[in-house]
Amino acid sequence: MKIGDKVRFLSETGGGKIAGFQGKNIVLVEDEDSFQIPTAINEVVVVSTDDYSTAKVVSNKLGQTAQSVSPELGADQRSVKALLSDTGDMAVAMEEDNDPADKAITYRAPVQERKGGNTLSAYLAFVPIDIKEVTNTRFETYLVNDTNYYFQYTYLVSEGNSWTLRSQGELEPNTKLFIEEFGRDVLNDMGKVAIQMMAYKRDKSFILKPCVEAQFRIDPVKFYKLHTFQDNDFFEQPALLYTIIENDVPAKPLVIDAKRLKQQMFAPNQTSAENEANRTSEDTYVRRYEQGGKKGNPFVVKHKDDKDLVVVDLHIDALLDSTAGMQPIDILNYQLKKFRDTLAEYSSKKGQKIVFIHGKGEGVLRRALVNDLNYRYKQYSYQDASFQEYGYGATQVTIK
Repeated sequence: MKIGDKVRFLSETGGGKIAGFQGKNIVLVEDEDSFQIPTAINEVVVVSTDDYSTAKVVSNKLGQTAQSVSPELGADQRSVKALLSDTGDMAVAMEEDNDPADKAITYRAPVQERKGGNTLSAYLAFVPIDIKEVTNTRFETYLVNDTNYYFQYTYLVSEGNSWTLRSQGELEPNTKLFIEEFGRDVLNDMGKVAIQMMAYKRDKSFILKPCVEAQFRIDPVKFYKLHTFQDNDFFEQPALLYTIIENDVPAKPLVIDAKRLKQQMFAPNQTSAENEANRTSEDTYVRRYEQGGKKGNPFVVKHKDDKDLVVVDLHIDALLDSTAGMQPIDILNYQLKKFRDTLAEYSSKKGQKIVFIHGKGEGVLRRALVNDLNYRYKQYSYQDASFQEYGYGATQVTIK
């Protein structure tokens, strides 16, 4: 027995290392707290120098030397898992504590399908956050899926001809999905929105549906009117709903298929090859005044001291002989096409003044023209035309 040997007590628990001797029969045992305990020499026994710590057992098992440990910690008290991780040898299998709550959830509940839900119906919804303050509130955008199909969707917003992706992802069956929140300050940047959708089902066979694309013009004025937002089946508060597709019938496109419209409108009236030859492929509508000797549209007003003034009457009865089968949106699109074609025709004539007669009415056509002038034709200036000559329903555009 010598100074530095490790000993343990025989008659009580504990032990330490020999720090010194008092006479022949007393040994000073220093414990973990550095206290020296005088103990009869026959009350202690020298502990074997073999290290039975966990680290030593693992190191011997792997044929490696146990890592050194600071004197303050004594034997290596790290977990076996940590020691095995350091050595990189997984030969010693250890049981790990796995908390089920930490595992990723991979279970997906089967979709509860409803009767009649196998026809596609989907809607774009704008919901005011505070309907009582409709002139100041912000709005939320939702996609509503009223079918048993999943949708992969994209939601895009256009300013002029430039589109921006605002959201994309998966829309689950029979749910509504929040897209974004916005204020009135961005309404003018949302001239048009577009939704593209692809329908499918998971883990079962289904009837293949065509991809859906719908575009809508957003009228900022509607968001200031309380009656715009109506009660509906999808939200507890009133909302403005745009139909993307309903009962497998897609919403009518903003851009009209001229050939298809021609077949619907004029097929019953095509009695001879001569009538067919008089219609060009570029414009399938029958223009007013084309077949007769009446004054055309547009017409030119001669001025003495100024350039000739071009006047275009956008009233639909001045553009077409018949609107049979046309919806209001079809009529508006045709009037806008005439407006844009006229500006394109005179785009190279700097300083040319063009008066577009749109009438007063509800102001829908005028707002559409002003929206185009603000975003599509920013380089042109415009103003109200002469009240004396055209009343209060005309706008004058100057080519710049």
